[in-house]
Amino acid sequence: MKAVVFTLGCKVNECESDSLMAGLKARGYDVSDKLEKADIYIVNTCAVTAEAEKKSRQTASRIKRLNPDAKIIFTGCAAEKNYKAFADKSAAYLITGVFNKNAILDALESKGVMIAEKSEKYEELPTPAPLKARAFIKVQDGCDSFCTYCIIPHIRGRSRSRKPESVVKEITALNPAEAIITGINLSDYKGDGGLTGLIKSLKDVDSRIRLGSLEVGVVGDGFLKSLKELKDFAPHFHLSLQSGSDTVLKKMNRKYTREEFIEKVALIRKYFPLAGITTDIIAGFPTETEEDFADTLSLIDIVGFSDIHPFIFSPREGTPAYKMKDLSPEIKKSRLDRLLEVKKRLKADFAAAMKGKLTDFLPEEFKDGYTEGYSGNYLRLYVKGKVPVGKIVKAKVGEPIFDGATAEIID
Repeated sequence: MKAVVFTLGCKVNECESDSLMAGLKARGYDVSDKLEKADIYIVNTCAVTAEAEKKSRQTASRIKRLNPDAKIIFTGCAAEKNYKAFADKSAAYLITGVFNKNAILDALESKGVMIAEKSEKYEELPTPAPLKARAFIKVQDGCDSFCTYCIIPHIRGRSRSRKPESVVKEITALNPAEAIITGINLSDYKGDGGLTGLIKSLKDVDSRIRLGSLEVGVVGDGFLKSLKELKDFAPHFHLSLQSGSDTVLKKMNRKYTREEFIEKVALIRKYFPLAGITTDIIAGFPTETEEDFADTLSLIDIVGFSDIHPFIFSPREGTPAYKMKDLSPEIKKSRLDRLLEVKKRLKADFAAAMKGKLTDFLPEEFKDGYTEGYSGNYLRLYVKGKVPVGKIVKAKVGEPIFDGATAEIID
């Protein structure tokens, strides 16, 4: 029997999907994470934007073209938020939510709606079966921040965390070249000592450790020192910004100012001078003026991000921002386009700044004549010819190319 676990959305969804794939393999299924012909499909949906929800629903049609008789199971945030949108498509589907995903593996033949009650306990899933050299390690779920634009805390529930010993055990068992520590709100990890305590528990782990998205509030000397003490740390920090305007940040219910953000970036570079620093930015938050947007552009230049991920504000019913006066689609699109131009410049500048430097490189795939992968500070590198994948090697960065730079393997 062939099973596909198809994932939309965040890295946490990827972690959960990897765990479901492991569970399916243990039950004798041939498993893939690509949309291809199969007997059963598990679709891990996303609801962070209206577009993400739409894509989640449209997956049903894509699957039916591959196999009209296939069993489809929808799970994840979009299914939790509005299960009727999926149940109305076919009574033959099984629809579950974000809680008790372990139950899916015992309900593969079931139909209908199986939305579990919300829980304040962290749910352990089967040890994942990642298909790549990089393994996503989920350590936290839920969120207590309630940013005014975000629906996820209303869907995922309150923040809850995994025990450090469980995290260490999973990384040790998988022994990936790189372990990416992730969560819905990773900075709110609630184990002993918080996220810094978790990092300290990983000091003897052999895999390269990379962190998922962070809030600037977690960045401090103790936290950064704990990262320096790891055997192998990937100096890449994805610090969620959303806006460079204090006025907008306050309306978003973000817990920092632009100056605090700038100060924390400077502190990171004190410990990790070549760190790659990336971020998310919302284009066209309600009431955002041109002056507010100019503040965002100026902060981008001050920080000198290595990359940004801009996206248009998406009103999510049930959030405070949904009731705010939205900007016109034209204004939002214009600001997104300007941010995308800035993104190109930042990526090129980062690649140029790394030229001639030695870096750790994890080869991941061979494509169109190049072996591709990422440096520790998250620069996309392209090595001419085939290089064995899955093992970190030393490389010298060359000329900017594509969305990154060329590189040469150093023996």
